[in-house]
Amino acid sequence: MEGEDEPSGGPMIDEEIYANGIGAGEEEKRSRPIISGEQLDVEAYASLYTGRTKITRLLFIADHCGNNQAMQLEALRMAYDEIKKGENTQLFREVVQKIDGRLGPNYTMDSAWCDTVDRRAEQKKEKLENELNAYRTNLIKESIRMGYNDFGDFYYAHGALGDAFKHYVRTRDYCTTSKHIIHMCMSAILVSIEMGQFTHVTSYVSKAEQLPDNNLDAITAAKLRCAAGLAHLEAKKYKLAARKFLETGPELANHYNEIIAPQDVATYGGLCALASFDRTELKNKVIDNLNFRNFLELVPEVRELINDFYSSHYASCLDYLGNLKANLLLDIHLHDHVETLYDQIRNKALIQYTHPFVSVDLRIMANAFKTSVGGLEKELEALITDNQIQARIDSHNKILYARHADQRNATFQRVLQTGSEFDRDVRSMLLRANLIKYEFNLRASRKP
Repeated sequence: MEGEDEPSGGPMIDEEIYANGIGAGEEEKRSRPIISGEQLDVEAYASLYTGRTKITRLLFIADHCGNNQAMQLEALRMAYDEIKKGENTQLFREVVQKIDGRLGPNYTMDSAWCDTVDRRAEQKKEKLENELNAYRTNLIKESIRMGYNDFGDFYYAHGALGDAFKHYVRTRDYCTTSKHIIHMCMSAILVSIEMGQFTHVTSYVSKAEQLPDNNLDAITAAKLRCAAGLAHLEAKKYKLAARKFLETGPELANHYNEIIAPQDVATYGGLCALASFDRTELKNKVIDNLNFRNFLELVPEVRELINDFYSSHYASCLDYLGNLKANLLLDIHLHDHVETLYDQIRNKALIQYTHPFVSVDLRIMANAFKTSVGGLEKELEALITDNQIQARIDSHNKILYARHADQRNATFQRVLQTGSEFDRDVRSMLLRANLIKYEFNLRASRKP
């Protein structure tokens, strides 16, 4: 586009600095290997989790790792071994079907194990039913609560998540203390996350947090914040999700591995904050947050890309994001949001890059963002159309000109407006004073 008020001599900075916000010496110092950019170590990843989520994450990796057959078979092998430690025969049959004999004779259908587990499950179920009926007859609230809770545990272990949820929720009528209610809420949250019912998660997090005597210990409070963060993430409320993950205390440690690992808190919280926070919030709530810093230390790549983004080292930041992407797409909770988060982070970087300058050379900017000039023009056009960048593009000379407000004209307009308001107020006061002086209102009221 042709620029009629092209600024002459607008601030243009040295290309070496302009390309990435840092000098050549510092560039060399900052270039370090990105560990998570390598192929995902399935065994190390799976070791971060316990219980059912470990199995579901392994199966998710097996289903989404594309043509990487070695990774797929490794994930299925570990899932097979993990399932045999439990009692979920239905899930075991599914895994055997997916393996399809590709792992040799040791990883085939074990009918004897399935029959033994199913037979034992029937016996245990009958025993639990008899016990619960006896408790109901005796009308002992605590025993009935324990009976329903044991049934919930039984169904959860065997993969019947719907039945597990119903029995956990039924314990509420027999809860006599705040501790019992918290236990019920945590069990309902666990099963709801496994089922993907995040509206239930939000509901039971609120119930636990709103207990009148506020009987939450630090670990339970941290767990509830993580669960709320996952619910907001699923609803694509990234700012709310970021806040919940950032509020999670270091007391969480490895106490919630049946749902989330501390490394996930750093990754989810860091990416959601980058996508939704402004610079001030990013500084105060993320970089200067001592509690969250403990989580970021576990994932150095996320810590570095946040610092690079805040320091305007966009090329380095985008390098980290690019290297992390393949592994993030294998995350059971984050995979649906990776593209959206990446787009929002990139758009924010483009906006921040252009903000301080009167004019920007698109060739240098394209180099900084590792894209073509044509591709960059399209991205900037979309942001300008969306009114996120106040600028216009000179397509011929490949220069972006900022449309900064005319401060001098705006000041004159404000002065004129203030003068008009002052003149009006003074005239109103003089009129009122004269009306009072000549008792105009009094005489008008007496005339009839």
